[in-house]
Amino acid sequence: MLCLDGSYGEGGGQIVRTSLSLAALLGEAVRITNIRAGREKPGLRAQHLTAVRAVAQVTGGELEGATLGSRDLTFRPRAPRGGNYVFDVGEVIGSAGSVTLVLQTLLPPLLAAREPTTMTLRGGTHVPWSPPVHYIMQVFLPALAELGGRVTLSLNRWGWYPRGGGEIKVTVAPASGFSGQQWLTPPEPAGFRGLSAGCRVPEHVIHRQARRLKERLGKDFPITEVTAEGLDPGSFVFIYGPRAGFHALGARGKPAEQVADEAAAAFDRFKARQAALDRHLADQVVLYLALARGPSAFTTEEVTRHLLTNIWVIEQFLGPTFTVQGNLGEPGLVSCSGHRRNPVPDHANSVLLDRRSAATYGNFSGNQKTG
Repeated sequence: MLCLDGSYGEGGGQIVRTSLSLAALLGEAVRITNIRAGREKPGLRAQHLTAVRAVAQVTGGELEGATLGSRDLTFRPRAPRGGNYVFDVGEVIGSAGSVTLVLQTLLPPLLAAREPTTMTLRGGTHVPWSPPVHYIMQVFLPALAELGGRVTLSLNRWGWYPRGGGEIKVTVAPASGFSGQQWLTPPEPAGFRGLSAGCRVPEHVIHRQARRLKERLGKDFPITEVTAEGLDPGSFVFIYGPRAGFHALGARGKPAEQVADEAAAAFDRFKARQAALDRHLADQVVLYLALARGPSAFTTEEVTRHLLTNIWVIEQFLGPTFTVQGNLGEPGLVSCSGHRRNPVPDHANSVLLDRRSAATYGNFSGNQKTG
């Protein structure tokens, strides 16, 4: 059994999600201790527990320690199985826990399943500290399609903090394997567009967000205005294009112009750094690049602690795979050797992977290099 320290690096929920994804994909038991030790409220929260139980269900796996607040977890998977599933974060506790974080955990094993999958996920769709559903639809899934993963997602109902209640429907086709990519060229600014949305807020809030985006990005910048439905009030600004997206959420007492300014400032920073991937997509695609046939490389606007921690987890399963050039908090170049045998088909339960000793990073500064 592979044992991982959940306090390593960033010490957040991504260690749990990536560990469960790879364990389910590779059919390897894993034990995680000190879960989310780096967070104000450590242990499994509602969305983490939903993801844990969901990945056990799709693999017929066994769990120990799968309770709210648990800091230690053991997972013994079997082979992933497609089919029809419904997972609701609100069943754990009335919560706007993120549906996209649950989806992150489930996609790798379901792409390796022999059968297609249809899933309904309920909870928070546009909530703090997680990718909004629009980011997954407009940025992550197109990048995944370039790698070879065919996933479609529809937003049936928006879910805001604090009650959630949103719903997405996801279909996953069995993957025929992932292919390495060279993402080194910055996207053209002309390929980006914007979204200004609001739910249970005065209509002028949506218009003011859109107007400020026009002021910041140019009067011809394409922006769509959307009146959303949901249980709670909320507003949302999103700027998106090839392999990059930037969002901001409204809050009580926060001016609509400030929401737009936050998203626009993030977009401006990305353009100035001349990278191919935004910092969030960088840590979301590394798992798939590690499983791909052939080498990959990408430039990212920022080497984050989240990225380095995720790479560390991946290398505990697959051995040294990545080289990261760049200082923490600055633009970087990430190279990946890929895996010599692709573990997605023939399918995950029939693959034997050679374990190589994983490298460690030491402290998160300077040029980070493994492999």
